[in-house]
Parts: sequence; C-alpha cells; structure tokens
Amino acid sequence: MPAEGQTPGDQRPGVIADAVSGNWVDRRAPDGWKPYLRLSRADRPIGTWLLLLPCWWGLTLAILSTGTARWHDLWIFAGCGIGAWLMRGAGCTWNDITDRDIDGGVWRTAQRPIPSGQVTVRQAVIWMGAQALLAFAILLTFNTAAIALGILALLPVAIYPFAKRFTWWPQVFLGLAFNWGALLAWTAHTGALQWPALALYLAGIAWTLFYDTIYAHQDREDDALIGVKSTARLFGDDTPRWLRRFLVASVALMGLAVLGAVPRGEILALVIALGGPWAFGWHMAWQLRRLDLDDHGRLLTLFRANRDAGLVVLPFFALAALFV
Repeated sequence: MPAEGQTPGDQRPGVIADAVSGNWVDRRAPDGWKPYLRLSRADRPIGTWLLLLPCWWGLTLAILSTGTARWHDLWIFAGCGIGAWLMRGAGCTWNDITDRDIDGGVWRTAQRPIPSGQVTVRQAVIWMGAQALLAFAILLTFNTAAIALGILALLPVAIYPFAKRFTWWPQVFLGLAFNWGALLAWTAHTGALQWPALALYLAGIAWTLFYDTIYAHQDREDDALIGVKSTARLFGDDTPRWLRRFLVASVALMGLAVLGAVPRGEILALVIALGGPWAFGWHMAWQLRRLDLDDHGRLLTLFRANRDAGLVVLPFFALAALFV
C-alpha cells in the first residue's frame, strides 16, 4: 500500500516509492546509470549507513581495547565506508534478482529496475559482480583473518533474500549479514576475533530486528497477500512489546561488549564508553514513543532515524579510547 499521503498515481515511472525525495540519482545521475544506481539503492543511503555503522563500532571498540591507533586504521575506516557502499549495492542487486517476481506485486517495489523492465536479469548479474569484485579488492588490503571473515560474510548475504520464504524471522538473517562488519573491522585492527566483537555483533543483530521490524510494517498487507513472511506480520499489534525486548537486548549486549573491551582498571574510559549503549538505547526509546504502526510515512521516518541511533555510539567509543 502507498505511504500516507501518497497514491499509486503519484509514482512516476522509474522513481522508487521509498527513495529519498530529490535524491542525487534522480536529479543528477546520467539517465543510462540511473537504473543501476537504483539497483544499488544509491537513492536510499540509509541502508549503507546501517551496514557501515557496525564496522565503525567494531573498529573504534577494537582501538579502545588495544589502546593503540595506527595509520592503517584510517584506511580501515575509509575502506569500510567504500566497501559498505559497494557490498550494500551488490547485496541489494542480488535481492532484486531473487525477488523480481515478488516485487512486481508490491506497490512500494513495483518500479524497481528489474520488475519494471529497465534492467534485465543478465545486466543485473554483471552489475552485482562488478560491485562485489571492487569490494573484494578493498578486502584484500586487510589482514588474513579479516579477509577470511569477509569471504565468509557472503553466506548470510546469499541466504537472506530467501529467508522470508521459509521463516517468520527473515530479519535475523538480515542482521547476520548487516552486522558482520563489527567482526571484520575488529579483526582488521586486532588480527584476531575475540568475544567482545561477538557481543557487539549480537547487539547489532538485535538492533536490526528492531529497525527492520519497523520498516517491514510498511509492507504488512502486501506481504500477507503474496505469502511473504516477516516479523511485522508475526508480531502484529504486539510489535511494540517485541521492539522493547530488542531494545533491551541490543543495549545490554553492547554494554557487555564494552565491559569486555575496555582494559582492566581504566575506569574513566569504561564510564565514557558505556555512554555509547546508554545514548543508543535512549534513541531507540524515542523511536518507540513516536511509533504508529498504521502511519507508513512515520514508519519510514523512524527507520531512517536509525542512522543517528548508530552514529551516537561512536563519539563515546572514540573519546574513551583517548583515555586508555
């Protein structure tokens, strides 16, 4: 169904319903590139942020853990940004390839490049491969353990588009894929995967369940008609109670990650770093207070607000690292 205030007639050919209004792809990209950039969701940057932020959490928490920052960490920081854009684009292209028959029956996705006929499946596969290869080139600049983790990340990415066909919890598979960067960036800095990174990864998965359940409520009616499963359909009107559970889980697990990462005896650094999960939780609580499951425009706004929820963690981790 259209978002509040919209009708199917408002949707111009080639323009995606939930794209950011006046985005650079619609305004400035060459016409021949627009369908491919829309496949990569370049007109909707929130997904890149949600993929990138766990990377930056993992890197800053790893620096806090070791008490050392190296010049190579600047490249890890930048490489994660470029890689997140590329892999999000490759993953979304893969998602659209696998969902091409479903997307045509949902108002919000009917104008995506494949179901609308702007891009063929073969062209999409080539585009996906090009993005993945560029991301792999960046991955090769990291240490061996991080490279291995990066390759392993392809497994949840490959499975996710099919999850809504066999489980009511596809958001778990999205969380497994989208938060992998917490493990990778930690390992890129430290050279080894350690349990605080795993706790941070689990915190990210709980966060993904929180924000993507909100997002999925936009498609609840269409998903029911075509038989697609989601936590939004599973929870229904009980969604706020489940979201509170995910909030508590994500904050508790991030706090546990901080407790495990901060060197023993560094009390000031610990107090500052714990401000990250505290502020993170307050932002999600603010989202819950504004939640209206029947207002599609509000749902999309709250989903996008999770960029700020993830960003608010970073200053606390970075500041704490200065006191180690």
